[in-house]
Amino acid sequence: MLRWTIFILIYLILGFYSLQAIKTAARQPWLHYLFIVVCLLVLGNFIYQFSWADSGRVLSRPKSYAFGFLLAMLSFQMITILFLFGEDIFRIFTGLYQKLFGSEKEFSIPTRRRFLSVLALGIAALPFGALLWGMYKGKYNYKVLKYVLEFDDLPEAFDGYQITQISDIHSGSFDDRKKIEYGVNLINEQQSDVILFTGDMVNNMAAEMVPWKELFSTLNAKDGKFSVLGNHDYGDYVSWETEEAKTKNLEDLKVLQKGMGFDLLMNEHRYLEKNGEKIALVGVENWGAGGFKKAGDLKKASSGIEKDDFKILMSHDPSHWEQQVISDDYHYHLTLSGHTHGMQFGIEIPGWIKWSPVKWRYKYWAGIYEELGQFINVNRGFGFIGYPGRVGIWPEISVITLKKKPQESA
Repeated sequence: MLRWTIFILIYLILGFYSLQAIKTAARQPWLHYLFIVVCLLVLGNFIYQFSWADSGRVLSRPKSYAFGFLLAMLSFQMITILFLFGEDIFRIFTGLYQKLFGSEKEFSIPTRRRFLSVLALGIAALPFGALLWGMYKGKYNYKVLKYVLEFDDLPEAFDGYQITQISDIHSGSFDDRKKIEYGVNLINEQQSDVILFTGDMVNNMAAEMVPWKELFSTLNAKDGKFSVLGNHDYGDYVSWETEEAKTKNLEDLKVLQKGMGFDLLMNEHRYLEKNGEKIALVGVENWGAGGFKKAGDLKKASSGIEKDDFKILMSHDPSHWEQQVISDDYHYHLTLSGHTHGMQFGIEIPGWIKWSPVKWRYKYWAGIYEELGQFINVNRGFGFIGYPGRVGIWPEISVITLKKKPQESA
């Protein structure tokens, strides 16, 4: 209760402070009252959803939207306050200067400048609008990102081999079937040789995927569909009545994936064969730094694979690649990961800028990276969780073409 009281108090202070900018910039009282009503509705809905609507730990769609609206409002308030606070410091010092050195000895603070209030509101409206748009449209703004990777030792038969990678479906967050159908069709339109899914099919429970089973069963690739588990697939973030119920949930998810045509790799490998040549496809369970589940067993998954085999590794969390894979005795030519979502927020202008706050948590957070002659692709994710939207970091379908590097002539 104390935490709620402190949070409500801070929120109301921020709202009151922001209201001053609106009063300075606009003289119409109805705008002032509208802002007060919206602030209170956002706060009230958030408190209701997280206190009384659902006492469980599952982040339901209403909860996630309540969080999204709160996030948008807080961004508006915080940016407005940055401007107002700086101006208020200036106003206080101006008042003190006039009292000490001016002709009038009464202390008075100059009125706010309307220009700065208008500027503050204009800038604050940008993230506020972007976060709202991200909830309305951005979360289904699918992008097909294509990469061509060259390798000296790629088997000749796999020159031009095309992989479609998807990750982080998070089916428990879906709320628009037509948009999801569009995304699934977009995956199939790539006509890749193989489809690889790198974990987090659900938010918490296998039942979340049941309404989407038939749709995702239509994903098709000539050499099949393969998958691994992500940290959310184990059901660790929801309370279970018994440990048996949690175990059954995971078994249900495995059965569900098999029913959709996915070959789920649990610390094991398969060979993809073509014209008498082969590449090893290795899949590990989730292994993540920073408190995430470490069920991945790289040595077990690679047992029986020759060191000289061309290897593609599926591992949900890119921290696994950083901390274990690139330093392993085996050379994993290409690792496919997801997990970060690019934080679902950032700025990406190809060739110019690529930024997200998640970079402070993950060194490898989106796209292609190379270390010690090994590549990783960190997929930005197909779905979303937490904040029910995306801004600047769009849902991704990765299409990777393997090419044999041309031999240099003597």
